[in-house]
Amino acid sequence: MFFPGKGPKRPCTLWVLLLSLLSIVAAVPASNLQALPAENLAANIRSRLLMKLDEVTSQPRFVCHGEIICGSLAIPRFYERRRFEPAWVTATGPRPEATALVEAIKLADRQGLRPEDYHLRSIEKLLAESTARQSEGKSLEAEHVAELDLLLTDAFLLYGSHLLAGRVNPETIHSEWLAFNRTADLAAILQEALTSHKIQETLAQLAPPHAGYKRLQQALLKYRQLERQGGWPLVAKGATLKKGVKDARISTLRLRLAITGDLTSALPGQQTLFDDVLEEAVIRFQKRNGLTEDGIVGRRTLAALNVPVQQRLRMLEMNMERWRWISRDLGRKYILVNIASFRAEVIEDHQQVLTSKVVVGRPFRRTPVFSGMMTYLVFNPTWNIPQVIAVKDILPKVRQDPQYLARQRIQVFQSWQEDAPQIDPTTVDWRLLNSHNFRYRLVQKPGPLNALGRVKFMFPNKFSVYLHDTPAQGLFKNARRGFSSGCIRIAKPIELATYLLRDDPNWSRQKILEVLASNRTLAVRLPEPMPVHLLYWTAWVDKEGVVNFRYDIYGRDAILEKALEERPPRP
Repeated sequence: MFFPGKGPKRPCTLWVLLLSLLSIVAAVPASNLQALPAENLAANIRSRLLMKLDEVTSQPRFVCHGEIICGSLAIPRFYERRRFEPAWVTATGPRPEATALVEAIKLADRQGLRPEDYHLRSIEKLLAESTARQSEGKSLEAEHVAELDLLLTDAFLLYGSHLLAGRVNPETIHSEWLAFNRTADLAAILQEALTSHKIQETLAQLAPPHAGYKRLQQALLKYRQLERQGGWPLVAKGATLKKGVKDARISTLRLRLAITGDLTSALPGQQTLFDDVLEEAVIRFQKRNGLTEDGIVGRRTLAALNVPVQQRLRMLEMNMERWRWISRDLGRKYILVNIASFRAEVIEDHQQVLTSKVVVGRPFRRTPVFSGMMTYLVFNPTWNIPQVIAVKDILPKVRQDPQYLARQRIQVFQSWQEDAPQIDPTTVDWRLLNSHNFRYRLVQKPGPLNALGRVKFMFPNKFSVYLHDTPAQGLFKNARRGFSSGCIRIAKPIELATYLLRDDPNWSRQKILEVLASNRTLAVRLPEPMPVHLLYWTAWVDKEGVVNFRYDIYGRDAILEKALEERPPRP
């Protein structure tokens, strides 16, 4: 993968070629360089290019025509493969591929990226100067041609790397985010694009191929149009608005919902009355914003209505960036959990076959972002309570209620060693324990009170995170469901288990229910491993074209927005 960095030095190769080229033009006075024949001008351009490439490999920061060159690792490799011939410009002028790249960069904003990050102004200036000299019958300036060639190469490599793997490395801004490390030889990709004369097509192929990414692109265009039209009005604060209420603010509410397509029809003469049609529109808005779908404009709904269009645009751009971080191949069948929307879905051949509400980690015990492979499930699991939960959650309850462990069917073992003996909890002075001296292992027996519920779904990972059932079914009634300690509690465990074991003739839904009723712990390997993707999207577009936004439960948008706003340091 290409990322900005310092490349290997090749002084011998570069200087041998440079000295041989300089000998060709050494006898020509400097005042006549601009009038060199085409073949000598080409040699002069190549010598200037070699000199700059030597600077690229020898300096920690290389500046070309006022622009910092980021591709110091890939650029020398690219030119060495083509024997240091310019890629974009000849002695007679720029190649058509140079114009094609400029046009592609101008459209980078459709990818949620900034065209100016790819040397656009400097490249256009040098191209204009070259065109002007040609029209005046003057020879090209070798120095400017070499600079133009380097800038074009760096622009392709940098833009290509951003399309391929994102502008930001998520692991540098999120400690609990495991990035998908994509590799590609962008220098070879660029050479093939030049040879095939397919610059724009090649860049397009580097962008994420997922339908979800492409739908976000369309939403980005739509919301930019809304921004150009002035966005939407703010609904003033005041009393709660609901069906049957008359209020002057309701006319503003109608306009606000009509602009984003939530209100599709309105009865004449009802502008200040909250009627059935307006209630349905509010429910549509609440649904696509992850709010309680009650048709009432309360505090949270009003706050979501008044988020400005500029912030929604940034959310679309940030979530396009997140698409660039994930695998290009999610699998033919997979489980996808969107942490920010508190929902899991099973996808098979691009079709949703199961969806379920989930509970995810609290903001201070965040569910991590990564991909894994589910290989087995456990019916009637025991729960080896992690020490951090035992100390922070269980210990205070035991101090207040000595019978808490017995009621919750939690056993106490002397230590975490496999053969540690079970002990009587009444022999322990729980008041003297803390995070430094708590050595006991707590294990909750299977049953209706077990925190893991009746089924847990295992995909081994370094975070010790998995999907599981829960006895706390009431939590699924909440619109925002960040209540767990990092694992994902799923509302439809029986349905998911039935789906995962559907190809095993020994496991019907009825057989699953019988095993659960027995309270017997049983591990069952899946007939086929299932990819699991834990992701974090605060904006997406569904197959019906509805744009969805979600509250940023972990505050990740602000961190990503700051990282995306950072620009290369000034030279």
